[in-house]
Amino acid sequence: MTDLPEELKLVLTFFGGTGDLAKRKLYPSVFNLYKKGYLQEHFAIIGTARQEMSDKEFKDLVKDSIEDFANDFSEQEIDKFISHFYYIAHDVTNIDSYEPLKALVEDLDQKYTTDGNRIFYMSVAPRFFGMIAKSLKSEGLLSTNGYNRLMIEKPFGTSFQTAQQLQNELEEAFNDDQLYRIDHYLGKEMVQNIAAIRFGNPFFDNTWNHNYIKNIQVTLSETLGVEGRADYYDTAGALLDMIQNHTMQIIGWLAMEKPDSFSDVDIRNAKNKAFSSLRIYKGKDEVSQNFVRGQYVGRKSAELNYNQEAGVAENTQTNTFIAGKLEFNNETWKGVPFYIRSGKKLAEKTTRIDVVFKPTAFNFGGNAGLQGYPVLTIIVDPYGSIKLQLNAKAVTDNFFLRKINLDWNVSEQDKTDSPEPYERMIHDTMNGDGSNFADWNGVATSWKFIDEIVKVYDENQAPLELYKSGTMGPDASDELLEKNGDAWVLQGNHRKTIDANL
Repeated sequence: MTDLPEELKLVLTFFGGTGDLAKRKLYPSVFNLYKKGYLQEHFAIIGTARQEMSDKEFKDLVKDSIEDFANDFSEQEIDKFISHFYYIAHDVTNIDSYEPLKALVEDLDQKYTTDGNRIFYMSVAPRFFGMIAKSLKSEGLLSTNGYNRLMIEKPFGTSFQTAQQLQNELEEAFNDDQLYRIDHYLGKEMVQNIAAIRFGNPFFDNTWNHNYIKNIQVTLSETLGVEGRADYYDTAGALLDMIQNHTMQIIGWLAMEKPDSFSDVDIRNAKNKAFSSLRIYKGKDEVSQNFVRGQYVGRKSAELNYNQEAGVAENTQTNTFIAGKLEFNNETWKGVPFYIRSGKKLAEKTTRIDVVFKPTAFNFGGNAGLQGYPVLTIIVDPYGSIKLQLNAKAVTDNFFLRKINLDWNVSEQDKTDSPEPYERMIHDTMNGDGSNFADWNGVATSWKFIDEIVKVYDENQAPLELYKSGTMGPDASDELLEKNGDAWVLQGNHRKTIDANL
């Protein structure tokens, strides 16, 4: 390795170290950081789980998990990386099991000279989050001469009340700036491009407000159904599975005003300022006026309705589709709706942001003015792309306008060079950068907003619209926008962007 970056020193402990997430995402992410030189000599990785396992068995597990990422590494180089991994059987519910874990952490701190820097990653069931955090403190595993940081997998609570309870438990051991709540969508390259596009281009920076923007749309759509996840999904639905976390965190980047600096503190402050102005709907009338819930049914006889899926109750009212309108009561976004939608069994698998600008009223002569709405589209998944739909002159004898598209797609080299979301988040935590993690204020606001909708749905006080698999949701989703003279940029079954006039 040449031209290595500054080395990061730490002991990183994975609770749930033999689980699927660790094998598929976490260990490959650590290996990528090692390949890039962020981790060199002064680091150690501890895996913990209930099962008994020798260090060699654990090292073999890690070695298997990074096999696809190590083509350019010799066996000797791989073994050198693997030598930094250690395993200890640990029962998070047994207070006595923290003493041997403490001894191992302290031994590795000395062996690798990690300056007391410690990260604890909780890839376990959420019911253990608070217990582990408090035990880390009470049993003396927190460093007194380096940093202590806690990474937390979602979900962070199932309501505001449960999230508040978890926050209180965590704060018995950690300050909020030591907590790194993971939402892997925020680690995606194209989500991070939102800030670059907004603040890196004066023509967007200066027009990102109600004077120029008609509406903003965020779509997170899936073509698959529940796929064996009914036990979880039938208690969560699209609202809790995709809206409360991923969608709301993307909205934070879109609705925030320009931060005072690009530090994590200022970015979080800017997001919190926006979230503090979010209108929270109260009661069945406000919720039904601004949100639509749906449930898929099969298009053909061979396709199952949602309530026919294995593990789903026949009388289920669970939403497999959500569309909604968000409003921010501040000067920047006065009168600008933020539309969101997410669902299963839809026409297209995509995560995309569409910023619809107001049309020109300039009169070119005849009916050539008001030709339509310029649209900025950021496609996050399944491929990275930025599209700008503009007005330009049509090739005619008269001066009429037409729509043209300026497109940029992520190159194959960019795809290769882009860090995976988990790699980015682990690296950010090592650097103490909380920009791409939700702080408590943002989580709390999101839950307060969502709880009011859940309350109406739990009491079955809003219509449950049925939609056919392979569409973009129920008609009521389109009608929600039509009430404001708007339309979804990504339309129905055609899987294409709408033309000039929305």
